[in-house]
Amino acid sequence: MGLFAYSKRQPVGLVTDSFIRPQFRSFLQAGLAKIDEWSIIGQMNTLSRKQREIQERENRILEVSRPILLREGYHGLRMDRVAEQLEYSKGTIYNHFDCKEEIIIALAIQTTEKRLQLFQQAASFQGRPRERMVAIRIATELFVMSYPEHFLVEQIIRGPSIWEKASEKRRNTMRSCESRCMGIVAGIVRDAIARNDIRLPAEMTPEDLVFGLWSLTYGAHTIIKTTDSLSELGIAKPFYSSPPKYPTYAGRLSMETAKHQARLPRRRRKDQARGIFG
Repeated sequence: MGLFAYSKRQPVGLVTDSFIRPQFRSFLQAGLAKIDEWSIIGQMNTLSRKQREIQERENRILEVSRPILLREGYHGLRMDRVAEQLEYSKGTIYNHFDCKEEIIIALAIQTTEKRLQLFQQAASFQGRPRERMVAIRIATELFVMSYPEHFLVEQIIRGPSIWEKASEKRRNTMRSCESRCMGIVAGIVRDAIARNDIRLPAEMTPEDLVFGLWSLTYGAHTIIKTTDSLSELGIAKPFYSSPPKYPTYAGRLSMETAKHQARLPRRRRKDQARGIFG
């Protein structure tokens, strides 16, 4: 499927996914590697020796807990079992996490922070809003392929009995990561509005539009990563199906419609102004 590629100044023609995908993918992967490196260096410089030891123990607890949770589920994850595998006392585990629900939400926070870093890198791409939205789409695909277990963990923590047992501090951290991801994409939409690339109805906010895109992509990726029978249903390449491509479709539609609107009589443009894209 073709995409209209836009430089910062003017359109440069038609390119295909096979051309643009590797560019964005390399840009995102290189940026994420730098972010990880800076994050490690930053922690080394800001944490005391005791704080680093505490952080290292917490990371080890999460490393051991993740495969247990994925393999045996919520009921298979037990504090005594984690302690046994790490050769820690149960008291040491409880010094870091009050309950196993705390461990589970900490696992979700770990990967959600990675998604936030990918979104930040995608949004930093020097291009038009539509190009940055494509970068967000590819960042989402990279996240799903790099952290396939995230959707299984997130499904677990969304259960009220588990979410409510986690501390308010960790729940707020999770909410903050999600809010910042939403803010990054909504910022791109606002930039598109300012450039007259897209128009929203008076009752719709950029966050409303982003929520629609989020719902489509989250639902599609959750199905992809939690269903092992897609090929039996005739779906050979789920990442290339309609929902994950919706941001690209929306971007292309907005650009083409904006050009079309410029050629319409003023009265007709006004009548169509109620539509999202003009």
